[in-house]
Amino acid sequence: MLTKIILFSGFAGITVFIGGLLANFFNHHVKETPVKYEIIHTLMSFGAGIILSALALVLIPKGMEELSLIPMALSFLLGAVVFMFLDEYLAKKGGQTATLLAMMMDFIPESIALGAVFAIDPSMSTLLAIFIGLQNLPEAFNSYRDLVQSGFTPRKTLFIFFGLSFFGIAAALVGHFLLAHSPELTAHLMTFASGGILYLLVQDIIPASKLAKNYLTPLGATLGFLVGIIGEKLI
Repeated sequence: MLTKIILFSGFAGITVFIGGLLANFFNHHVKETPVKYEIIHTLMSFGAGIILSALALVLIPKGMEELSLIPMALSFLLGAVVFMFLDEYLAKKGGQTATLLAMMMDFIPESIALGAVFAIDPSMSTLLAIFIGLQNLPEAFNSYRDLVQSGFTPRKTLFIFFGLSFFGIAAALVGHFLLAHSPELTAHLMTFASGGILYLLVQDIIPASKLAKNYLTPLGATLGFLVGIIGEKLI
């Protein structure tokens, strides 16, 4: 069981690094053209759609299953307020880390849930690991671009992504050994993350993905959400 948790959560996490590698190749080895610019914005909106699907189909429903109205609302609002102040602080420093924060805000809680689910339904955990891995690819692609634009070197950014790839393993182990029998605490974590993600989506990620006189970009967000629907249906 322990080996499977490490392998599946490792797969879900390594796509963070793979997404960074793809972004590195695309940014530095593909010629600058209007088409490249459109592709970047479409991928940004695709990632936003996937993040939104994680919030709407996984994080919030799981929180609503375990929490009553007042605790759920408080956790959600706390997540939004905490990330509002964090976003304001980072903006003053000139950073562009909203996509990275949103990625980690759904990657970590879902990895914790992955570890907890292994103790209950191993077959469901397999599909959940695939779903998380698919989410991380476009999210990491967009996060790489944000970090490089905020002043990080490509090498440092890839190093960060490589380290983040292993966060999923640690989170899954925490979920399996500490939270498998604490569904209420896990639900609070997911609801808190949902509030933070929604704030970041509306404030930073969706506006940044908009491109004037281009109608393919909104379709990217729709397709991203569809990926989440398909993954949730399979799970």
